[in-house]
Amino acid sequence: MKESLGTGVTVPVCTPLTPFDQVDAASLRRLLDHLVSHGVHGVFVLGTSGEFGFLTDAQRAHVVTTTVDHVAGRIPVLVGISDMASERAIEQARALLPLGAEGAVATAPYFAATGPLEMREHFRRIKAAIGETPLFGYENPPRVNDVSIPAQLVLDLAEEGTFAGFKDSSGDPEYLGELLRGRTERGLDEFRLMSGSETHAVDALRAGADGLVPGLGNVFPAEYVELFETVSSDAEGADELQARLRELFGIVRVPTRQEMGGSSRALGAFKAALRLLGVVDDDRCAPPSVVYDDIDRAEIASLLVTHGVPVHHEPQGAGALRSAEPSTLTS
Repeated sequence: MKESLGTGVTVPVCTPLTPFDQVDAASLRRLLDHLVSHGVHGVFVLGTSGEFGFLTDAQRAHVVTTTVDHVAGRIPVLVGISDMASERAIEQARALLPLGAEGAVATAPYFAATGPLEMREHFRRIKAAIGETPLFGYENPPRVNDVSIPAQLVLDLAEEGTFAGFKDSSGDPEYLGELLRGRTERGLDEFRLMSGSETHAVDALRAGADGLVPGLGNVFPAEYVELFETVSSDAEGADELQARLRELFGIVRVPTRQEMGGSSRALGAFKAALRLLGVVDDDRCAPPSVVYDDIDRAEIASLLVTHGVPVHHEPQGAGALRSAEPSTLTS
C-alpha cells in the first residue's frame, strides 16, 4: 500500500452533473484541479458526497475513468464500491478497480438487517475478491440501517489483513477513541484511521487519526489541508481554523424554500457553493434529490459573503447579498 494512502486530507469528491443528469466531466476535472491545486493528499470518488447510490454503473465508471485520467498519479484515488450485498459490491470492485484506483472503500451491507457475523463475512469476501488492493472500511450508520460496525470487529479485520484502513463518519468520538486505543494495543501501526467529521476534525487529529475525509473539503480544501498540517505546531491557529470551518459548515443548515431531505440539503449546499465559486457549472444532485433554486443559492451566497468568501457567480436576484445581515450560526 502506498505510504500516503489514508493519510492527510482525502476529499470525498462530489459528482458534478449536467442539467440532463449526466456526469459533467469538464466540471469534474475543474473540481479535481481545485482540490489538487490546494494541496489535498488524496481523493475518494463514489462515496456519500459522490452520490454513488443514485448513479448508474455507466456513470460510476465515467467518474472513475475521468478522475484517474485527470489526476494522473499526482495523488492517490480511492473508489467506493459499497452496495447492498457482498456479491454486488464485488461486481462494483471488478468493474471499477481495473480503471486505476489505488484502493477500495466499502460500507457494511445495507437494506437487509445485518449484524457482526454478516459484516465479517461481507468484508472478508470483498477482500478475497480484490486481492492485494487495499480495502478501507467505512462506518456511516445512517446509511446502513443505523447499524454500526463494532469497533472490535474493525480491529479484528485490520489484524487479519482484511482492512488496510477505515473511514469513521459516525461522529462519535468514543467510537474513534476505541479504534485508536485498540490499534495501539494490538500494534497495528500500518492500519490507517481517518475521520469524516467536518466540525471536529481537529479533535480527531489530536486524538491520533491519520487523516481527514471531509465533505466540506470539496469547497474549502485549503483550509482542511492547513488544519492537518498545523494542528501539531500551532494549537491556537488550528482551533481558530476549526471554528471558522464550523461556521462555514452552516451552509448545510440554511433553510431551503422547498422542504427537502437531509441529503438533498447537504449535498445541494456543497454543490451550490462550488457553483457560486465558479468551480462547477451546475449544482444539480442526482434524482430523486430536490434541486436548489435561486432563492436557496442566494442564502448560501449570503453566508459565504458574510464569512469573507468571494462569490464569483451570484444567483439571479442576489443583489440583496450586499445588504444581507450576517447569519447566526451554531456549531
